[in-house]
Amino acid sequence: MIDHIAPSDFARWIASVALSHPLDRPVVLDVREPHELQWASIAPSAAQLGFQWVAIPMGQLPARLNELDPDQPIACLCHHGARSMQVARFLVSNGFAEVSNIAGGIDAWSLQVDPAVARY
Repeated sequence: MIDHIAPSDFARWIASVALSHPLDRPVVLDVREPHELQWASIAPSAAQLGFQWVAIPMGQLPARLNELDPDQPIACLCHHGARSMQVARFLVSNGFAEVSNIAGGIDAWSLQVDPAVARY
């Protein structure tokens, strides 16, 4: 099952992951294209909010799957949530245990969490 995390509930998700995985920082897997990352990113929030930010474009993921730990909690992120949901399903079908989707993507993140993150 793939959980959907509203950006406004992200801090709560981080806290719950910390309880169940005290030695692992969760990963936010940003599956947007490099040019999209130039417009807006949550990478600067990673250390502050307690997660590891990894950027792998959706089309490159099958070839780069070995860069991710299937036992580590992963929340997928894209522009509006559709691509990240496809990636979440792909990860689950490849044996990843704890996969979530950040609902609404970085656009919703800008609206709900950090208005300094540009909308595009």
